[in-house]
Amino acid sequence: MANRLQGKRALVTAAAQGMGRAAVKAFVREGASVVATDINADLLRELEGQPGIATSRLDVTDGEAVRAFVERTGAVDILFNCAGWVHQGSILECSEADWDRSFNLNVRSQFLMCKAMIPKMAAAGGGVILNMASVLGAEKAAPNRLAYAASKAAVAGLTRALAVDHVKQKIRVNCVCPGTVDTPSLGDRINAFSDPVQARRDFIARQAMGRLATAEEIAETFVYLVSDESSFMTGQAVFVDGGMSL
Repeated sequence: MANRLQGKRALVTAAAQGMGRAAVKAFVREGASVVATDINADLLRELEGQPGIATSRLDVTDGEAVRAFVERTGAVDILFNCAGWVHQGSILECSEADWDRSFNLNVRSQFLMCKAMIPKMAAAGGGVILNMASVLGAEKAAPNRLAYAASKAAVAGLTRALAVDHVKQKIRVNCVCPGTVDTPSLGDRINAFSDPVQARRDFIARQAMGRLATAEEIAETFVYLVSDESSFMTGQAVFVDGGMSL
């Protein structure tokens, strides 16, 4: 199928690289116009001038900045909250600052974006919100992912609560729960290990399919969840994890 998002307007956070960038490309391919935001202005410039894409630097943890940005942008048909951060460590290695950063980026940013955008979506007749969760927290745990798993569990709960509160306003809210995806962020974390080669092997080993996902194949699920093909779905956590949750 083609043009599944024809005429739709989407807003994507953390759009400069990884799954956010893959989402932008997939949404545009399917006919949407996309407002791509990221805190990294340098990386975001790589999307400037491409057909169907408007870019804007945005710190999604800054409430005032989010409210001002949404006020300027107005209602969109699709909001994809993709921004996030992975802290590595058990509770013994997790500082209060690590915990706060995990929840600020992974949960509070979604709260801020949704709180600002939902009234505009409702006034425009509805819309679709997609939140980035994870197989970790939403379904299972993994060693040394305390803050990440806890924050992603909160995303799953936030998604269900938003869905039930706003279904009558024709606003659908779902979250996607990927397994391990080969992104620049993952590459940075792998390279931080004393033995990056073994670290990559360990990440692959926890995937039942024996490989990492690509951002582009996960983005196909994003398209489905924000398109009319999933029009009877709301409040769901959708797992695209290569069998990691089995």
